[in-house]
Amino acid sequence: MENVSAVTSFIFTAYTELEDHRYLYFIFFLLSYAVIWLVNSVLILVICIERNLHEPMYLFICNLTVNGLFGSTSLLPSMLVLLLSVHYEISVTNCLLQVYALHSYATVEFTILAVMSYDRYVAICHPLHYHLLMSPRKVFVAIVLSWIIPLLFFALYFIMTVQHSFCGRIIEKVYCTNFPLVKLSCFDTTVQNFVGLALTFVSPCSQIVLILFSYAQILRICIFASKESQIKALQTCTPHVLSVINFSVGCLFDIIQSRFNMSHVPHKARIFMSLYFAIIPPLFNPLIYGISITAIRVHIFKWFIVIKKR
Repeated sequence: MENVSAVTSFIFTAYTELEDHRYLYFIFFLLSYAVIWLVNSVLILVICIERNLHEPMYLFICNLTVNGLFGSTSLLPSMLVLLLSVHYEISVTNCLLQVYALHSYATVEFTILAVMSYDRYVAICHPLHYHLLMSPRKVFVAIVLSWIIPLLFFALYFIMTVQHSFCGRIIEKVYCTNFPLVKLSCFDTTVQNFVGLALTFVSPCSQIVLILFSYAQILRICIFASKESQIKALQTCTPHVLSVINFSVGCLFDIIQSRFNMSHVPHKARIFMSLYFAIIPPLFNPLIYGISITAIRVHIFKWFIVIKKR
């Protein structure tokens, strides 16, 4: 066993699988990060500047895109540095910060998606009471709590990880997550592994239950609604449903390849499976909302026309 005091950094072995084309991967991830910042920033600016978009649905979309920037920034800058590195090494402190940031990002994402589903439920099932149930004050509280509760929720569990001393240095991934880090602890982690696995399902499952409940009620109302109302509800809910499915698939990919034996899957496939949740949703969400929601699309096109004329 290594001297505990000597373990001040961890080594990512998965980067060796990318060495043959490291510069190609560097360009790919750099362009991905640039596009993520571009599309999310445009959407955030449009919603913040255009006063007629200061409605609950658009404010929740804005928060979703802010969280997308948070998640991608928690991962991609460190990956870009490590791709050009020789040792693929990260300090214990930076690794812990990355663990907290990425797990918080995932929890915040599910929470915002759950709040958005409730907003759609109120808008479709209780339209006459919408402005009462989704008043500016309640929207503000919902946005604040959708950040504070997930950040505190994971912090309470993360304290257990921070208190560990580590006797191993090898992480078979391209970034830090909690479960592989806990496995390197010098002490028995059976209890923490069980708690972590439980929280992995309890946290998103509670949000997913709210999402399913909201859409069950929406579906119940739509069955007896007119054809025009059904089409309008479908147009309103489709981007959100796609966002939920997309992010859930990404998280499922990461959980499967972290918790289970994936030796039969090619290394590069496992790497890209683990990266999906922090890259694809931040790219996908602003595009799907910006294109499918007319009010946002109109303002974006108006901006580009003004810029082009200049």
